[in-house]
Amino acid sequence: MTWYRPADLGFAARSKLSDLGMGARLFLRLTLRGARSLRRFGLVRDQIHFLGNYSLAIIAVSGLFVGFVLGLQGYYTLQRYGSSEALGLLVALSLVRELGPVVSALLFAGRAGTSLTAEIGLMKAGEQLSAMEMMAVDPVQRILAPRFWAGVITMPLLAAVFSAVGVIGGWVVGVLMLGVDPGAFWGQMQSGVDVWRDVGNGVVKSIVFGFTVTFIALLQGFEAQPTPEGVSRATTRTVVVASLAVLGLDFLLTAMMFSI
Repeated sequence: MTWYRPADLGFAARSKLSDLGMGARLFLRLTLRGARSLRRFGLVRDQIHFLGNYSLAIIAVSGLFVGFVLGLQGYYTLQRYGSSEALGLLVALSLVRELGPVVSALLFAGRAGTSLTAEIGLMKAGEQLSAMEMMAVDPVQRILAPRFWAGVITMPLLAAVFSAVGVIGGWVVGVLMLGVDPGAFWGQMQSGVDVWRDVGNGVVKSIVFGFTVTFIALLQGFEAQPTPEGVSRATTRTVVVASLAVLGLDFLLTAMMFSI
């Protein structure tokens, strides 16, 4: 059994507090100076294209297959109780409330989050960020802030695409393959899905997830060790920390939104 000395525990606690402090400082710099980057919206637009357009294929394909699975599993479950006509409602609520925001955020962390971390980490390893500071250019405002706002804007759009394609996938399986009445499929969905309580809460979740995943990715890249091993570790930490943060926040947001 391994025993740790009090000095080792104190050093570990101090290191974690130091990391939290650096994260808080970066967060303040992003929020205080990041609004200025919106004046040069071309920088944000380019990052929206980079993060959103290149993530669109995996989001759409994943949403389609998730819709297929929901259509199959939902039909066989509802058929036991003679409620197969409610398949559209089941698919829509599952997607707009939970699976759309959560799965999109996890895919976004794996595709766009790792890309952001590796890009910022390589810029730091190549001393590009230090060179910008030497030229009196704030790297947080010029490099990090446009990527931060692009992630916050892109994540709800990707979640909406995921949910829409998933509903189409559920319709294909339920109506075209299993023979559910199309009028009942769409009618149950339209009458049972509330715009504000269901769709609105899903949009709020996706915005929070986009904020969290993008900030974690930028933080890990900005604080990465300027070595190939440091960048690779930072990229791995981005996926792990962002995924755990998304799942934890999903529980908290669901508890607050749907229990009141």
